Amino acid sequence: MGIADSDKMRSIDSVPVIALRDTVVFPKVGVPIAIRRKVSVAALRESIRRDRLLVFVAQRRETADVPEPEKDGIYSVGTLVQVRDAQSQPDESLRVTFEGIARVRILSVSDSDRGLRAKVRELPIPVFERTERLEARVYGIVNLFRRIVGLGGNVPFDVMMTVMSLNDPWHLGDLVASHIDLRLEDRQAILESEDIQDKLDILYRSMDRQVRLLQMASRLQAETGKELDKMQREMFLREHLHSIERELEEIGARPEDDGLAERLEGAGMPEAVWAKVRKEYGRLKQGHAVGPESGYLRAWLDCLADLPWKTEAVPDIDLRKARAILDSEHFGMAKVKERILEHLAVMKLTGKNRGPILCFVGPPGTGKTSIGRSIAEAVGRKFHRISLGGVRDEAEIRGHRRTYVGALPGRIIQGIQAVGSRSPVFMLDELDKVGSDWRGDPASALLEALDPEQNGTFSDHYLEVPFDLSEVMFIATANTVDSVPPALRDRLEVIEFPGYAEEDKVRIAVRYLIPKVIANCGLKGRRIRFGIGAVRKVIRSYTMEAGVRSLERELTAIGRKLARRLADRNPNRSASQAVSIGEGDVVGYLGPEKITPSVMELDDAVGRVTGLAWTGTGGDILRIEASAMPGKGQLQLTGHLGEVMKESAQAALTCVRSSARSLGFAPPDKDTDIHLHVPAGAIPKDGPSAGAAMATALVSLFSGRPIRRKFGVTGEITLRGDVLEVGGIREKVLAARRSGLKAVVLPEANAKDLSELPIPVRRGMKFILAKRLEDVLKAVLMPKGR
Repeated sequence: MGIADSDKMRSIDSVPVIALRDTVVFPKVGVPIAIRRKVSVAALRESIRRDRLLVFVAQRRETADVPEPEKDGIYSVGTLVQVRDAQSQPDESLRVTFEGIARVRILSVSDSDRGLRAKVRELPIPVFERTERLEARVYGIVNLFRRIVGLGGNVPFDVMMTVMSLNDPWHLGDLVASHIDLRLEDRQAILESEDIQDKLDILYRSMDRQVRLLQMASRLQAETGKELDKMQREMFLREHLHSIERELEEIGARPEDDGLAERLEGAGMPEAVWAKVRKEYGRLKQGHAVGPESGYLRAWLDCLADLPWKTEAVPDIDLRKARAILDSEHFGMAKVKERILEHLAVMKLTGKNRGPILCFVGPPGTGKTSIGRSIAEAVGRKFHRISLGGVRDEAEIRGHRRTYVGALPGRIIQGIQAVGSRSPVFMLDELDKVGSDWRGDPASALLEALDPEQNGTFSDHYLEVPFDLSEVMFIATANTVDSVPPALRDRLEVIEFPGYAEEDKVRIAVRYLIPKVIANCGLKGRRIRFGIGAVRKVIRSYTMEAGVRSLERELTAIGRKLARRLADRNPNRSASQAVSIGEGDVVGYLGPEKITPSVMELDDAVGRVTGLAWTGTGGDILRIEASAMPGKGQLQLTGHLGEVMKESAQAALTCVRSSARSLGFAPPDKDTDIHLHVPAGAIPKDGPSAGAAMATALVSLFSGRPIRRKFGVTGEITLRGDVLEVGGIREKVLAARRSGLKAVVLPEANAKDLSELPIPVRRGMKFILAKRLEDVLKAVLMPKGR
């Protein structure tokens, strides 16, 4: 027998230690434990604040009555665990759920005001051979386990099934020892064993003794049960239980009555739910105090008692107040606010939270999440945000089965429990970032919660009883709905959050961001003035975004540097000085410019066109380049292009080749290779809207006519030269204006989208509507030789 990976066992210099009375914790086995002693509660809270690691170690029996054990009052071997959850109880104790990681040897112990801390070293699992003697001992332990269960041992069903099928003798010993009644010394000896045969021998002898005691108790019960009436029988059973506990030298105290029954009765549960709760509460009262199943039942009943089952009186919706709140906290977004007010008006008149689920879709930093808080304030409801970004486990939404160790309800039920209301405003943030893998599809689990026809009986796996979510006002946010499954998208009403124009950003900065920055940086009450020129400089030269998140970040950077300069001076003197930040001061605060409009660096050139793109973070420009060289007539595409964009390039080349004569130039030779490249090659690009721009670049290449650098082109191209409608016109035009373009060529079918643009943008840009490729070429190509 050897030690597995002994050199790789880690040591931990300082970890909190919690001493347990009459309890031994084993690795890979976790049952809820109630922590009552103040020093232990302090150690647990410190562990949660740090890395959630702590050591559970048994307290020696001769120190069982000591309130706070010292170094010599605990065993030298314990179990390193990771805390998963800790719930406060009415008696100021904490019920902790954890996961056992490994056995550890306590090398040294120190006292502190927050309890014991220790330096520990992990103990490895020994390597052993599966001999016939070992197999025989495993077989005997499993048979004894069956007999203990048959004689009334309190073992959960899932543990029984695991023991019967477990193929790891080492873990089998830990699992069995933690779920049957053994003496403290025997359990500690099993934990400390370094030899598999010795470990199983100790367990076998202890289990054999337990079987004899249970058989004796069964005979006593059979002999006397028929002669006793109900009261005498109860008295006998209680005395019999105490006798067994004394025989095992263990003290099993029932949990104190902390008002759980009253909380359950006053929760106002539906009759069907109350019937099941009443039955399970009866099982809890009859079960053993420290048994694992009692911990599961207690946590489940606590969860049900904390849920708001009673129907609440929802405040009446004041539409004028709602409009005032939305206008005071968010600039612009007239259509968005109008749709929200329409939704609230329907709720006010019907008195029901029916209708589609609102889904705010737009680039980051456009106010989607913050407007959800404003809606909650406007309707007088509590607000709760659930971040779905990166969620891949269906159990995060529907919860875990309560028979699992460390089971919890899903995030929706946890949110209801946290706000203590049946009618909050729930913000499902980053809906498009939900993923799926072998653990299930969380987006599919949301279907029931977001369907008004079904969520009145929402089923959470942990609760196992229906809960009414029909009064919850759900609001979702996403950067794009393309990745949202169609079935879920069908339950949503998408409200687009457009990007901000420069004028809007200036007003938002002056009205909202700068006062916020001044307050957060400790500059309130001082004479600080940001000039409009400085704000425009920050927007143009340090940010490139559809929202205002980066703008707020840069303004905060200026505020921090200003606070540092003022703090270095005499505070009383600097408080009276006026500080004005102009356009010329920005570089001194933020350093060299980060953003330079790329098209301003270019000349009018042959084969190079400026396209327009629409992404989940707003609009952007694309520099598309075309080049020709002798070869085999192949088309080469580079720039990290997606399949749709590659097909657009193929269509553009076919269109140009077939229409070359009519467009006034000779078609390229069949032995000419053509290379189309879209710079920023590390950034993925896809979509059909660059087709017209690619065709323009090819025509320029073959005809030798330069392209006007300050003209942007967007539109899908067909084989016959038609320019088709595309999306994201507002974002593309704003990106074109931000990059210094003076004109944009759009498909004729997108003329209707121009009305969505802010008036200053429409006045400052030239728009050319194109129906065919010839219209695009007429607008952007210059005469040959210029």
